[in-house]
Amino acid sequence: MPVRIYEIAKKLGLENKQVLTKAKDLGIAAAKVPSSSLDKITAEYLEQQLFEAHPELKTRAESPAPPPPPPAAPEPPPVVVISPSPEPVPPPAPTPEPAPAAAPEPALAGDVIPPTETAAPVVIETPPPSAAAEVSPPPAPPPPPAPVVPPPPRLGQKVGHIDLAPRPPRPGERRGDQRAATGRAGGGRDERGPGRSGQNGRATTTSSATRGTVAPPAGKAAPAAPKLDLPSDATIIRLKPPIVVRDLAEQLKLKPHNIIAELMSQGVFATVNQMIDEATAQRVCAKFGFRFVTEKREKGAGLVHKPAPKVEVVDDGDKPETLKPRPPVVTIMGHVDHGKTTLLDVIRKSDVAQGEAGGITQHIGAYTISVPHPEKAGELQQITFLDTPGHAAFSSMRARGANVTDIVVLVVAANDGVMPQTLEALSHARAARVPIIVAVNKCDHPNANPMMVRQQLQDKGVVPDDWGGDNIFVDCSALTKQGVDKLLGAIVLQADLLELKANPDRPAKGNVIESGLEPGGPMATVLVRKGTLRVGDVILCGEHFGKARALISEEGHRLKQAGPSVAVRVLGLNGVPEAGLEFTVVENEKVAREIGERRALENKKQEQDERSKVTLENLFATLDAAQGKVLKVIVKADTQGSVEAIVSELKKIESDKVSLEVIHEAVGTITESDVALAAASKAVILGFHTRIDTGVNDKAKHHGVQIKLYAIIYELVDEVKAAMAGLLDPVFKEVVTGSAEVRKIFELSKGVPVAGCMVNSGRIVRGKVRVRRRKELIYEGVTQSLRRFQDEVNEVRAGLECGIRVDGFGDFAEGDIIECYSVEKVAQKL
Repeated sequence: MPVRIYEIAKKLGLENKQVLTKAKDLGIAAAKVPSSSLDKITAEYLEQQLFEAHPELKTRAESPAPPPPPPAAPEPPPVVVISPSPEPVPPPAPTPEPAPAAAPEPALAGDVIPPTETAAPVVIETPPPSAAAEVSPPPAPPPPPAPVVPPPPRLGQKVGHIDLAPRPPRPGERRGDQRAATGRAGGGRDERGPGRSGQNGRATTTSSATRGTVAPPAGKAAPAAPKLDLPSDATIIRLKPPIVVRDLAEQLKLKPHNIIAELMSQGVFATVNQMIDEATAQRVCAKFGFRFVTEKREKGAGLVHKPAPKVEVVDDGDKPETLKPRPPVVTIMGHVDHGKTTLLDVIRKSDVAQGEAGGITQHIGAYTISVPHPEKAGELQQITFLDTPGHAAFSSMRARGANVTDIVVLVVAANDGVMPQTLEALSHARAARVPIIVAVNKCDHPNANPMMVRQQLQDKGVVPDDWGGDNIFVDCSALTKQGVDKLLGAIVLQADLLELKANPDRPAKGNVIESGLEPGGPMATVLVRKGTLRVGDVILCGEHFGKARALISEEGHRLKQAGPSVAVRVLGLNGVPEAGLEFTVVENEKVAREIGERRALENKKQEQDERSKVTLENLFATLDAAQGKVLKVIVKADTQGSVEAIVSELKKIESDKVSLEVIHEAVGTITESDVALAAASKAVILGFHTRIDTGVNDKAKHHGVQIKLYAIIYELVDEVKAAMAGLLDPVFKEVVTGSAEVRKIFELSKGVPVAGCMVNSGRIVRGKVRVRRRKELIYEGVTQSLRRFQDEVNEVRAGLECGIRVDGFGDFAEGDIIECYSVEKVAQKL
């Protein structure tokens, strides 16, 4: 139950300001105002520190009687002894008190419990001198003494304990009485006996087992630190306050119920999560042969806000003797529609290009194949190929492919030559500092010119090896399979020169090539760079983590493990990781969760900080955007790479008249939650290579949400541009259709003037007209009548005469010009 600051101040008799100042010094951030709430443990710790800072509080809280010096053994708790009373006996006559020399030790204050309203009437007796003479005080050993033959029992009722040495047990006494006689605390139990008198028929003692630190029974002053006779070589137990029963049990390597049982024997009733004072902890530790020492908590160290040590993944590197040869990672790059995927299909003996929309690769594909070694007969060499998109929108995918590769194969069509994405792919390869092999594809084309390709690339710094350069050029054709074997041989030889090695006998580490959301859950295509990834390994990637439930190859086969330079799809993560991130295998899911949750909080805080940065410039820009036209969209795609590419292309659309806002982007199918978000924000849902869940279309029609699905990215971008332009209000443009000069004025029967005109240009039609005199506008209206030879006509072309009657105007003069015009709506452009 939370405790407020002013309650603590009232309890201790302090000012609220004093308590708040102390809490601030201790680093308790929750204590801000007197009405602030603290949890129970923090409140108790604050009270303890206030007691230490204000000694007068201890004096105020102590009992009025001065405490005696601590005894050599633990103090006995108050014990209620009730002897059976078969018949009423008058109280015995008071006996003189024994001399002070007869008592070996003084009685402690608070040993006698005052009678309560519900307790039975008792008679407090002191033993006669004869009893003191009969019982000789033993040296008080820790265990209870052996029973001896007692004197005849006396009738009556006794309360408290006799301030003499321990005596042998009397008949009828229980085990708790023996503990009281030997110095062990045994309070807190109900002592029952036959024929007892009183209202309830029992007398009990209670212990403080409620909120806060559990103390000894009421009526006894808690000893500060009992002096215990322990051997010098006793094991030391160190704990910082507050001392919790569970923590003490962990330090003593005991079960919590053992500690609770010992506390109960000492008259302290505490649960596993409650706190005990230092003196009680010392007695418990001494019972089990340990020495208890309290460690002082550093000033300013809080309880709830103490930062936990950060757990990070550390890579110590690999020793040279652990490295073994690994397959090369080859990335296929080049301009769109230059035959990259078709060439890779020939190598893989598959037909992936036919499955791509428009024959254009829009995802990163990873494939591992085995090819014969060109110089070592009978030996197979594994090669991992990464197929990257060539479209301009997938620049980030090409950059990721170049950063994780060992060799780049630059595919250039012999009939097209070097194109814009060819130069971009070349820049990515150079930035990654990897060797480049140029595959001059489509050499079977009628307009093929391999020499042109070599010349163009030489101008860009890529010099063929047969011209004295360092780059291998291979002429090939994906359709006729010409030169494909020579290309594979060049890749294998280049890999031998690189001497690629990795340590397979270590936890796996690599990169996420692609990610997406499948019916079975989040999916990530990963490329292992070091170690071996196995089913059941715990993977940490950014803020996402999980246990690898399945490893699936590109062909759909389930694998048990994947070594270095092998690309597999992993299922089992708790979310869709961002493509391009590094993944690591950690020891267990607890470590992964701790690191992942901390990274998620850091990312969220960073996003909030970026949003909160408001300057004068972006404030005005935000206000302008709020007043202007905004097209809001929700982007859903099948993979994370596609989402990145679409959002990147949409952000490139610039316009001062209308703005584009991507309010949500995610991987997966289009769900009802997407429709609800679009309906609330008046957005359009754009789906790319994804599908719509069942029932979503009906909900979208009900809310008036538009859902558009696309398979090719540039079609999506073009339609978004058209939609942005459609938000703009049309521009009204005046178009002059013709003009006529007034040559003569006629009057009809009722004096209505009619202008006899000659059409100079264009055509005169029924509609809006202007009358100008000496280039000045004198009237603007509409034609009421247009005639030619007494006939009403719709239009009169240039070079012909006509009669024009203007509604509401008749003050014509010879030489006036009548212009006929129309107003047209013209759509604005971005």
